[in-house]
Formats: sequence, structure tokens, C-alpha cells
Amino acid sequence: MAFGTLKMAGPSHIALDLLKEVHPPETALAIFTEKVLHKPLHLRPTSPDPNSQDARARRRLQRVRKQEKSRRRQRPKPLSAKEKRITGIYEIPKESQKYNIYVPLYRMWLGYMWEILGMVKGKQNWVTAQGVGGKIASADFHGSKLIVVRSKCVSLVGLKGIVVRDTRFTFQIITEKNELKSMVRPFTFAKSRAHKDLAIPKNHTIFEFHLPQPDLIAESSDAMSDKDISDEDMGANALVFQIHGSSFEHRAVDRATKKFKQRPLHEL
Repeated sequence: MAFGTLKMAGPSHIALDLLKEVHPPETALAIFTEKVLHKPLHLRPTSPDPNSQDARARRRLQRVRKQEKSRRRQRPKPLSAKEKRITGIYEIPKESQKYNIYVPLYRMWLGYMWEILGMVKGKQNWVTAQGVGGKIASADFHGSKLIVVRSKCVSLVGLKGIVVRDTRFTFQIITEKNELKSMVRPFTFAKSRAHKDLAIPKNHTIFEFHLPQPDLIAESSDAMSDKDISDEDMGANALVFQIHGSSFEHRAVDRATKKFKQRPLHEL
């Protein structure tokens, strides 16, 4: 819109007076009329444009959808150690604390050890510490049958059972009497005794396990059989290994990729 007129009534405009000081009267009046009186003044509407509101709503919806999509792609937050203890996701139920349930796991573990040590049927297999030490140090001991042969606590010597859980600092075994024993770190010893649970520190403890020859196991025996393998079934040619628990204070998955070096041990 434009407003104004060529004929001005009343006092002169200050802009016209300034223009007259530098221009002739006719030129000053022409400039004043074109640039001031007839200058269009664009006014914004007082109400918002419906199209702009729709665009804003679309942008907001796109932003919300993008945030939801990014949240779906994010991995769920892992449980903390406290939450794991509260939920008891690693606790073995009472009805599952039976020795015969884990005998097939022990027989599978024997086959696993024969494979990684290169032991075959029909051949007398012998190994040395230098040759297979690294393989045993990185092996998974879930399902193995361990015996405590040395410990700072003499009353714990002779404990024997199948490993049902192999963590960084603990061995949990199930004995032939269907008792679940936890081999925990020394600082949890008092707490475990308060819960009437036998606690053996993994550190400062030497464990032993026997590995029979593959051909000494009956050919008809199934790998998933629930029949236990006694010391008599293993025979005199069974391989006997002793491991230091302080060298196994790693998770089984971490030991598989860890390089072990021979070093003197002075714990015992």
C-alpha cells in the first residue's frame, strides 16, 4: 500500500528540508515524493499463516520420528552388577543342583579337551607342559571335574566336583552329594560362610583334573550319557594335570584370547 500526496498541508517535512539543502527545490520534491511519500509499506498479518503452522507441525513430527528411530537402533543398557545380584540371573535353581544333570556336560568336556590337545583313539597320547601348557591355560573349564589338591585352608583339600560356572574369580562346582560349592575370592569368605556356603579362594589354590585316553572309554558309551566316569574307568594311562588357580583369574572368554607366559609362582 502507498500513501501520501504531492500537495503537503501544514509545516514542511524534515526530510524535504534536508533534501532542499543539497538539491534544487524541484529535484528535492521529486525525490521526497518517490522515496518517502509513495514508498510502499508492507504490513504482516496479525494471525499466523496456516501453511506455516502445518510446516512447523511436519518438522516436529519428523524430528520425533527420527528420535524414535535412533532409540530403536541403540543397544539396551546392560545390567549392573547390583541388578544382576538382585535378579539372580546367574543363580542355579535348587532343582537343578543335581550331580547327574552335569555328567553329560563332563563327557562333552572330555571330547573338547581331546580335540584341543590332539588326542586320538588307537594311539598312546602323551603331552608335555611346554607343548600344551598354553592350550590348557586358555581352555574353557565349564564341565570339567576338578579336585582341590593344595590350599592354604587344609580342610578344603579333597573337594571334588564338576564345574558348573567359571567366572573371573570363582569356580562353582557341584559335588557327587548334590551340593553346590562356590570357590570365591578371599574377601567374600566371611560372607559365604554366613550363608552356610563353602567358600574356597581361587587364588592360592591348586586344582587337579584327570584326562583319560580316548580309546579307554567304552565305544558303546554315548557322549551325552548320564553315566559318570570313575577313576577305575580312566585306567593307569590317564593324564593328570595340576593347575594354579591364581593363573586362571580370568573369564573363560578372556582366557581364550590371552597369551600366557611362564613365570615362577610363590603363592604356596
